[in-house]
Amino acid sequence: MKRRADLRYERRLWHSGLQAVAGVDEAGVGPMAGPVVAAAVIFEPETHIKGVHDSKQLPPPRREELYGIIVWRARAFAVGVAQVEEIDRLNIYHATLAACVRAVQGLCIKPEHVLIDGRRVRNLEIPQTHIVGGDRKSFCIAAASIIAKVTRDRMMCELDRVYPGYGFARHKGYCTADHLEAVNRLGPSPIHRTSFSPVSAAAQLSLRFED
Repeated sequence: MKRRADLRYERRLWHSGLQAVAGVDEAGVGPMAGPVVAAAVIFEPETHIKGVHDSKQLPPPRREELYGIIVWRARAFAVGVAQVEEIDRLNIYHATLAACVRAVQGLCIKPEHVLIDGRRVRNLEIPQTHIVGGDRKSFCIAAASIIAKVTRDRMMCELDRVYPGYGFARHKGYCTADHLEAVNRLGPSPIHRTSFSPVSAAAQLSLRFED
């Protein structure tokens, strides 16, 4: 049986006297369209919500249900967004770090320590612990992953209405076969990441057809 996200990392910090421990995670690094969204969340010590785990391992209805419980139980939560223009200008790695910083800075309570999934975030003047696979190990990070994923999915559903024909509400910008087919057929939309090779290839194809 797989171990679920728990409080092992949070308790080390709470037992040391810290009260404001934030979990941070992101959603949307891999897609070829849409923003990358990060979330940060702080709970009262010993808070735990049954079922909170890595958002990628939860079905969408369950994520939506847990999202409502998380934001109700949290002491504070915030999201940070890096839009497509920033992703193309900085690259996805640095744009993701920027979104994480914005999420932490958006909290109404300043964290005393931050638990982050996978990567160390520079330009964050708060003690931090980066945990590989943190959304499967830390409750606070898993909760942040759900907030980030649900927020981004909702954004992509809105963008599907603005840019119909690509199927954003269905695949959320990821590189599925039908998404690639739509980009090759319609050309890239304004929310496609031109720095990603499938999009740049489709853009070049569109230019050749126009010529």
